[in-house]
Amino acid sequence: MDVEISRHVRDTAARLGAGVPYALEVTAARLADDPDLGLPSGLPGILTVTVAGDLFEDCPALAIGYIREPERTEIRYVALDPSAEAATDAQDQRHQEHQQQEEKQRQPADPASAAITVRQVADAWHRITGWLQKNTPDSYAALREGADPGALAALEGDLGLRIPVELRVLWLLTAGDDGVNGSGCLPGNHALMTLDEVAAVHRMKMDSRTHHATLSAGCHEDERITVWEPTWIPVVALGAADSTSGLYLDAATGYLGQWSRYDEYGGDVLDTLVTYLEEAADMLDAPALAARDEPGLIGGALVWLSRVDPAQQGQWQSLTG
Repeated sequence: MDVEISRHVRDTAARLGAGVPYALEVTAARLADDPDLGLPSGLPGILTVTVAGDLFEDCPALAIGYIREPERTEIRYVALDPSAEAATDAQDQRHQEHQQQEEKQRQPADPASAAITVRQVADAWHRITGWLQKNTPDSYAALREGADPGALAALEGDLGLRIPVELRVLWLLTAGDDGVNGSGCLPGNHALMTLDEVAAVHRMKMDSRTHHATLSAGCHEDERITVWEPTWIPVVALGAADSTSGLYLDAATGYLGQWSRYDEYGGDVLDTLVTYLEEAADMLDAPALAARDEPGLIGGALVWLSRVDPAQQGQWQSLTG
């Protein structure tokens, strides 16, 4: 079946780029073999075929609309692909946001405030690990050694941002929790993520952010969903062997938030890393006063009550007597 192309369409193709007329002819040949190639365009009776911008030299991404009748096929229009333009706009906006975030991170930190943060994180973590060493040797042994500065510098390269001082201090003390039977030592049996896991989750979530930005490029701002921000650094996983969800630290605000592999947006937790670690230490030191969760023992491991494996509930021992 021949495919008709009007002079008006050919003239438009010539204006869009040197390679567009050739792309148009190739598409017409494909339609001659398969007139059902296109998808509904939203215009009555018009089907659309998209052409990727990298398929032909000097040719942008295109949308080619045509009508299909029993005895004829006619290309009615050729235009720049609006979805590709929207994706480019979204990419430009993300680049601008990233530059603004980098500029904010380059602002010098107050040395006195940073020194206080370093002391607070170190004190809280030493309280936690001191308790683990004394009461739950298995959980203590599951903690990894601290990261060296070179590993943190490499991670900053992967993340594309500077690691906040509180997180840097924590990772210099302990670079992850391998857990005991899948349970980490933090409330809810959450586990401090390894540096490799941090990089992998951040990369996965940035890819998801790009995908969602493309899909929602034509939506009103109020309808767009925040699935990830470049300044969010995953820190804590649901468990030592379960990275489907957890907590991130927002390097821009200093607050923790909830993340999920499935892109549910949990929002800010309204804890800083300091207050989160201090509360965990407080609950271990005074379990009878614990508010969010209750620490207990199974053998030589710390297990928090909120996520005890039902099969192990009979073995769980409360620390409150």
